[in-house]
Parts: sequence; structure tokens; C-alpha cells
Amino acid sequence: MAGFAHSLDKSPALAPAGAALDEAYAYCARLARSHYENFTIASWLMPRAMRPHMYAIYAYARIADDFADEDRSLPKLDDWERELDAAYAGHPQHPVMIAVADTARRFAIPREPFADLLTAFRSDVNFQGFATMTALLDYARNSANPVGRLVLYLFGYRDAERQQLSDLVCSGLQLANFWQDIAIDLTKGRIYLPRADMARFGVSDADLRSHRVSRQFVELMAHEVAFARDLLRRGAELHRLVDRRLRRDILMFAGGGLAILRAIERVGYDVFTRRPRLTKVDYLQLGVNALCGRVAG
Repeated sequence: MAGFAHSLDKSPALAPAGAALDEAYAYCARLARSHYENFTIASWLMPRAMRPHMYAIYAYARIADDFADEDRSLPKLDDWERELDAAYAGHPQHPVMIAVADTARRFAIPREPFADLLTAFRSDVNFQGFATMTALLDYARNSANPVGRLVLYLFGYRDAERQQLSDLVCSGLQLANFWQDIAIDLTKGRIYLPRADMARFGVSDADLRSHRVSRQFVELMAHEVAFARDLLRRGAELHRLVDRRLRRDILMFAGGGLAILRAIERVGYDVFTRRPRLTKVDYLQLGVNALCGRVAG
């Protein structure tokens, strides 16, 4: 299985239909571990039995993200959705889809959250930015929220109340990542800051491209950081409604987003000179807070 490429230049249809399930999960684990994330989808606090399924979800999203971000290929995303259809029809081919099909069957996961992620990735290929925060949150509904819902399915939670709180955490974490990566996204021609908010605070595209940390930019960023923090704090209440197997991970996700926001504040909102990053102390504090059942705002 190590020879499988995750690009559709080497079509997943060429993957052997009889690929062993344990090899498929191992493939997903290798792919997940090969990518750095602020918080991997299977954190170190996740129950060991759940990690293969978390890796399968991560690998599915990682490959689709690469098709959108690196290849900018709608045809590859269309092929990936056909692979998803094959997985749900009971004859997966690609190793990632072999694992996804097994995970979906075991936990009765509907197709919708997987398909919603592809909707977001397609919009990334033809990126247009966002007029309002409402529009940005609508994007997050497809790009981030499905991941939280998939995790809930793994732990047997299917109700609207928990899903809505999970959505707050996922959207808040995505916003935190966007504000952290403003400079990086500019190099890709992407501005996630809502145009209405930029106009309200008097910040133009040219200001961002010149890396000006003006008073107006600081006020804009303070506004966006506060908005994301509110989502994360409200969503963190989800940890009270789940069992201990998932409680700590929710606190890690929500707490991690809040820690990113604090890192942005620590550098005076100057996300251009250097990317705000979490320190070893931040990570240690996150783990301690999660183990103690609390989230630091």
C-alpha cells in the first residue's frame, strides 16, 4: 500500500479491489501523520480504538484539500466524489475509501458530511472571497462543521443540540486559523476577511498586501478575534454533553482555537512579520486544561 499516490494522476481506480482493510487504515494513518496541523484530527487524547477512523476521515479530507489547493482541479474533485459514491455503494477502490466505507458502515455515518466537504473544496478552486461574515460562516458550514459532526457520529451522538455546539467550535477554529494565516493566504490570492468588515474599519485589499499594521487593521483584527472567541467559548459547552472519551478532545479543539487567538493578540495583531504560533507552554497548558475539564478563554 505504500506505493499508492494520493493524486488522481494515478487514478484511485487502479487501487486493488481486494486491498486489505488493515492496510487501508495504515495508509490513512501514514497520510495523516505526514502532515503538520495545529491540531491533528486524532489528537493524542483520542481513545486509541477511535484513531483509525479519525485518520480515515482526515485522509479523505486531506486528499480533497490537496486537489483544491495544490492542483486546483474540479475534475479531480469530481472523481473523488465518484469514489465516495462507490464507497457508499459497497465497492470502494482507493485505500482511503476502503477505510471510509468501513468507518461509515460501522458507525452509520450518512454521506452528507463527506459530500459537504467537497462542496467547500470546489468553492476553493474558484475562490471569490466573502462579502459578509454570514457568507463566510456559510462556507464554514461545509468546510469545517462536517468534520465535527463526523466525530460526533463516531461517538454515537446524532442529535441537533450537540451538532449545533460542534458547529460553533469548528467554525470558530476555522476563523482562528484564517486570522492566523492572513499573510500565507495572501500569497495564494485569498482574503478571508469579510469585505463588509474591511469596509467598516477602513482596510483595503491594498493595505493587506502592503502588510500595513495600521490602527484600522488592528481594530479590524480585534473585532474578528472577538467574534471567533465568542463562537469557541459558546461551542465549548459541548464538552458537558459528551462522555469522557470525547470531552477532552473537544476541550483541546476549542482551547486550541482560543490559544491561537491569544497568540494573535500577543503579537499585536501583526500576522505579517511572523505567523502567530503556539509555544510548547501553550500546548502543555492545553493538555492540562483538557485533562482538568476546563477551557481557558
